[in-house]
This record gives sequence, C-alpha cells and structure tokens, in this order.
Amino acid sequence: MIRTANQTDIGRVRLVNEDRAVVQEDLNGFVLAIVADGMGGHQAGDIASQMAVEIIHTELQSIPGDASVEERKNRLRAAIELANANIFAFAAERENYHGMGTTVVAVIADEHTVVVGHIGDSRAYQVNQAGIEQLTEDHSLVNELVKSGQITREEAGHHPRRNVLTRALGTEAGIEVDVRDVQWRYGDVLLLCSDGLSGLVSRERLLAVVNGDGLLEGKAQRLVAEAMEAGGDDNITVVLVSNDAGSTAVDTAHFDGEER
Repeated sequence: MIRTANQTDIGRVRLVNEDRAVVQEDLNGFVLAIVADGMGGHQAGDIASQMAVEIIHTELQSIPGDASVEERKNRLRAAIELANANIFAFAAERENYHGMGTTVVAVIADEHTVVVGHIGDSRAYQVNQAGIEQLTEDHSLVNELVKSGQITREEAGHHPRRNVLTRALGTEAGIEVDVRDVQWRYGDVLLLCSDGLSGLVSRERLLAVVNGDGLLEGKAQRLVAEAMEAGGDDNITVVLVSNDAGSTAVDTAHFDGEER
C-alpha cells in the first residue's frame, strides 16, 4: 500500500558517515521511517545516531494496529524522549563522548495520516503535484535569525553558523520533541532527509526530482547524486515514502548507515 526507498552516502568530504536511517514497511499496518544525523566527531556522532534509530525503532514495535492518531503521537514522542535519555546517559558516563548528539526525524504513516516527530534540522517534506511543503521546523540558530528578521532565508543557506543547532537529541537530560499529524493522499510522497541534502539542493530541485518520472528508488538515488554534484560536503541520507494504494506492502526492516 505504501512504498519506500532509501539511500545514504558518506559524501565527498567526511571520513565517517554519521547519518543513520531505518525503514519498516509493515509495523502492525503502519510504515515507520527514521533519519538521524549524528554530531560530536568520529565514534560519537555515529554512535548517537545509531542509538537513536535503534531505540526509537525498538520502542515502536508494540504499537497496536488500531492506535489512534493521538496514541501514535504519544508513542512517538515517548520513544524519542527515551532515546534522548539513553544517549545523554551514555555520553555522561564516557568522557570522550561528552557533547555527542544527533538530530532525528521520524514518521509513522498509514494511507490517511502521517505522524511526524523531530528534533534538530533533519527534515520531513510532503510532496505532491501541488508543490512541496516542509513539515518540520529546523531547530537551528539560522532559523531563529530568519524568524526574527535578522537574516533572509537565502542568507541562511550560506551563513557561517548554519550548522549550529538550538535543539538536539542527547545533549541535555530533558528535551522538547515537536510532534504533529498531517493528512496525505494517494500520490503524495514524504521526503525525509539529513541536511546533507536539504542544505545543498533547492526545494525546486527536490520537487522536480520527486515529481519526475521513474521508480522511487531511482528518485532517491537522483537526490543523493544532486547533493554530490552540489559539493557533497556532508553525509547525505534520503528516505522516500510514497502513498501508492496500488502496491503491496512488504514486511521488512532495513538499517542503513554505511557508504554505498
């Protein structure tokens, strides 16, 4: 019923891929997709992002197939909060890992409703023939500067502190998770990504690729290629979730984090 595709690449500059993604196409009738972008240097950022996707994925396995939208939101929030507590505790006990953290964006979807939870600047977009809408709001310094009118959105893309987050997973004992629900229809596509994609590829290009011809997997590959062509200065991770009532869901889970 809902199809997915995902791709990740280390990029042209980084020595380690600190991005992680997990996609489960049949979670008691829902589709689960998670993207995390770790930070804190080698063996810290990649641990944080791996812990985040594994804990959230594990915690949501017991979600009932008849869960209401409100219950889905509560369970997603609780899973992200648990991941935060575990990552924070892990770092607090190990001097080398102090300050490690990760972004996270996660969706639980059925054919009618998408529940989105996030912290940081990894994004979720909803794409259809009407256009592209960002479903998440970056928890970043430059976004705060844009909202207060100090810089323009165009300037934000080149700001020297564009990678500074105001909220991340695992850096503090308590966190606030942004959770919302949106409606979607047959033909709509969700795009989840790390800032290695959204920071280099314009919304116009994201829209053109997702709405273009070809298979979903090819579109995910094309998005990664566009980020590479634009410089590839960060890890790049893309998950596409397509509301395609004509296809058959597959019961599988893919953990992706290594360079392809």
